[in-house]
Amino acid sequence: MKIAIYIGKRDALKDTAVQSLVMELEKAGHEVGILYEEDSLDSYPDMLLSVGGDGSFLSASKLVGGRSVPVMGVNIGRLGFLSENRASDVADALLSGDYTIEDRAMLHALTLTGNPEIDTWPYALNEFTVHRSGAAMLGIQVSVDGVNLPTYWADGLIVSTSSGSTAYSLSSGGPIVLPESRVLIITPIAPHNLNVRPLVVPDTVQIGLRMDSRDADIIFTADNRTALVPASTQIQIAVAQFSLKRVRLSKSNFINALTEKLFWGEDVRNND
Repeated sequence: MKIAIYIGKRDALKDTAVQSLVMELEKAGHEVGILYEEDSLDSYPDMLLSVGGDGSFLSASKLVGGRSVPVMGVNIGRLGFLSENRASDVADALLSGDYTIEDRAMLHALTLTGNPEIDTWPYALNEFTVHRSGAAMLGIQVSVDGVNLPTYWADGLIVSTSSGSTAYSLSSGGPIVLPESRVLIITPIAPHNLNVRPLVVPDTVQIGLRMDSRDADIIFTADNRTALVPASTQIQIAVAQFSLKRVRLSKSNFINALTEKLFWGEDVRNND
């Protein structure tokens, strides 16, 4: 098997667990190549390992693009829902075939007014966001399949996939959604409306965004990438025509990850 290893930070190669992973894969006869942030995926490996945290995984997903190259996250970061696997578990799983490949939905952003900052790479795995660039709050007019929602007055707005439900959306009060759920989540950031709540919609819809801002520009983000764009930019968001192939170890479990990483259900009454 030809395996490419994406290193988010070069210091990660100093990690003894990562060094051991590379040696075990090479010892088993796999062809291993190292990629860094500035590199491109010129050839088509059988699998891409992303070493770091979820931020590295998001960068690796951009590196793969629309190619059907499976990506596995190797966690040496702090939290890790996308990069949940320990380096010590990865080699054994790959050598024994104890893993599955799942499809994770990607988002596509189309700027109706045209904007090179967005159009260069208009995809995201976790979320797109719009955010105020100045002190004044932002008015965001959201439409779902052409039907307008009440205007959100807030610091910004998040449109996330089910994969992104445990990322920025969660910290802004959005719901936790199982990764296999075929939904999108619309979550306001610090809304100035007492009756505004996050909204879950089917992933078959098209979401339109128009901004009302006193500032000339707004901040647009696609996962871990940020751009300053004109406030007049109109954005249409939908699920992309391709998905990300994510490698999941057989023993991984999303509910267990929530319990271990976010201490879900941590309560003295739940202790045996």
